[in-house]
Amino acid sequence: MAHEALTDIEPKMQRAIDAMERDFSGVRTGRASTSLVERITVDYYGALTPLNQLAGISTPDPHLIVIQPWDRSVLSAIEKAITKSDIGLVPNVDGTVVRLNIPPLTEERRKDMVKVVHKRMEEARVEVRNLRRDAADHIKREERDGDVGTDESHRQLETLQKTTDRHIADVDRLGLVKEQEILEV
Repeated sequence: MAHEALTDIEPKMQRAIDAMERDFSGVRTGRASTSLVERITVDYYGALTPLNQLAGISTPDPHLIVIQPWDRSVLSAIEKAITKSDIGLVPNVDGTVVRLNIPPLTEERRKDMVKVVHKRMEEARVEVRNLRRDAADHIKREERDGDVGTDESHRQLETLQKTTDRHIADVDRLGLVKEQEILEV
């Protein structure tokens, strides 16, 4: 029924926001964070494997990420994967570990990172709106079929819009926090 469409939509919208937050964790802010490299995939014996499954990742100080693979034979593959990724860091391999120095962000690079955040925010908004559209279509279809009355349909559409507005506001709030974090010198 239409009520089910409303209860199903809440967790789907929340998952869209959670995915955006996960993506934000990979956006550089000038401080070292393991989340910058955790999801980089490495070609490990022919299989693409996330870096956090191949190595221990730590941040001993705010401007350094240390990656210590459990198998030393994968060092060159890790170096190649980091070089190919879009994080913009140059790996320094010393035989047993990979070190990534995190340079301070320039003003131009900060603005580029803010653009990336805004793009991801817009993708999350579109995803939430698409979920709203699908649920609204379901509600309208049930009204057309006579399963739900007109008044109930309008109430449910209103509730759906309020839910959508709340999630869009969450996207904007989280994006603003990330933007301020990036622009902080």
